[in-house]
Amino acid sequence: MNIKKVLFSTGYTGFFSDDQAAIKSGLKQDGFFYQGGAVTAGFKQVRQAGESISVLLVLENGQTAVGDCAAVQYSGAGGRDPLFTAHSYISVLEKYVRPMLECASVNCFRELADRIDRVLVEGRQLHTALRYGITQAILDAVAKAHQKTMTEIIWQEYNLPSIIKPVPLFGQSGDDRYLAADKMILKQVDVLPHALINNIESKLGMDGKKLKDYIIWLRERILHNRFSSSYHPTLHIDVYGTIGMIFNYDISRIATYLAELEKAARPFDLYIEGPVDVGHKQRQIDMLLKIRKELDNIGCKVKIVADEWCNTYEDVRDFSDSRCCHMVQIKTPDLGGIQHIVESVLYAKRHGMEAYQGGTCNETDISAKICVHLALAAGADRMLAKPGMGFDEGFCIVKNEMERTLKLLSLKYGNE
Repeated sequence: MNIKKVLFSTGYTGFFSDDQAAIKSGLKQDGFFYQGGAVTAGFKQVRQAGESISVLLVLENGQTAVGDCAAVQYSGAGGRDPLFTAHSYISVLEKYVRPMLECASVNCFRELADRIDRVLVEGRQLHTALRYGITQAILDAVAKAHQKTMTEIIWQEYNLPSIIKPVPLFGQSGDDRYLAADKMILKQVDVLPHALINNIESKLGMDGKKLKDYIIWLRERILHNRFSSSYHPTLHIDVYGTIGMIFNYDISRIATYLAELEKAARPFDLYIEGPVDVGHKQRQIDMLLKIRKELDNIGCKVKIVADEWCNTYEDVRDFSDSRCCHMVQIKTPDLGGIQHIVESVLYAKRHGMEAYQGGTCNETDISAKICVHLALAAGADRMLAKPGMGFDEGFCIVKNEMERTLKLLSLKYGNE
């Protein structure tokens, strides 16, 4: 089956694009705005509305496949592509993508997705957000052409076993880290709460006490409000490199502090995402490796999650091979084509690394649903509930898509 027509429409994401460098410098919040000017190239202000472009592929049989182009909340940070705005890139899609997709066959996902990777504009690949959305639409089109779920297409094209098993979901609180945690406990989320610790003064504390107090509060909140002792979630907190900043990148002090957080979290396992950000990929790997070794030396069981500077498939490979962390975040929009998400999950798991298929609050319902199929097919160890920072909406989108897909797969493969 071929693509008959290619259309593009602009839209909004589930959150906003934020200038991380400006926020980490200590800017004050004024309601939902930030006081101060942007410092990262492309940003006109510190916080801007998140934008998306929908790629619509009209097939010969009249069905329409859809994918959404979107970028992470913190574009332009940690080695990522620059800020993504719809008006800046829709003309690129019209000029370079529409001609190659119209009349193209949708028999094979990987073949056509790889062709998108090879498109060059002024010697550069398409923005990661564009490749992300285009390849989503291609996978949807191939699934519709073959009358299968997107999960099955990935199983088939990557020669993967047909394992019908849910992926643990990770709730994201945003700044409302107390009320959102209550919601996550009520809905018995597998992993919580992310917490968005991206400011030292207001969230971490100059000595780390604010985060430690929050973890103690979170532990007690779970123990006192869970319906039964069988609900035993994992704690996962993203600190955006701020721990390294308050301890002046002293390995011993960082490890000692993480051990204090481990004690505060008991009896729950604790993952700390991005304890440091040293501004360069190899230096990041080296620093995380030193921290991990020191944690082993002092018997600390906190697990480190790599985020900044772990953007592409090659980055996931390098972080995994170095054993500098316990888990890699596979930040879905940063990899460009979604085939690289599957490849990254599979590589990490094959090399003894936990694979967290993440992403961003700044995605859409379409990209989140398609990511569910990738996580189910590749067997990710954890998946982010997205988009948005309100928790409920993203969790509803991802959880329900997962349950629907598992039910259909069970019926088709004889388990229902």
